[in-house]
Amino acid sequence: MKNILLISLLSVVFFIPTTLKAQTKSDRVVGYWLTLSEETGKPNSQIKISKGNNGKYYGEIVWLAEPLETNGREKLDKHNPDDRLKTRKLMGLRILNDFTFDASADEWSGGSIYNPSTGKTYNSYMKIQGNKLNLRGYIGKAWMGLGKTAVWTREESQRK
Repeated sequence: MKNILLISLLSVVFFIPTTLKAQTKSDRVVGYWLTLSEETGKPNSQIKISKGNNGKYYGEIVWLAEPLETNGREKLDKHNPDDRLKTRKLMGLRILNDFTFDASADEWSGGSIYNPSTGKTYNSYMKIQGNKLNLRGYIGKAWMGLGKTAVWTREESQRK
């Protein structure tokens, strides 16, 4: 009986750290990321990336440098090709969908990114380097070279 208890205890002691280490590595992408305007290089938006109940990663807009139109109304998803979605608010809009962590490549892949400035959705993958997130959106397959990489910067908390 004591041997079974000891073996069980040792299994837990050795199994938990391995599980936590893998979980920590895959969850590094979780948090707040600042995007910059391509035209000005100034802060444009902040995206909050979180992990869904299904184990996949998602990102939504939580801050905009200019959240209002010139008429004082909240910015909407006006470039969306689906007319029914053009009235969605940009604030809170999910733009990253269905990323999974690929430990062998140390990246999050299999997802998509929606660009509300154009209304287009692209296949995408993400890779962290220091406090930067390299997010590549592409058409077709990643190896085809038909895409663009955006670099986002990690932030500690949500902007107000």
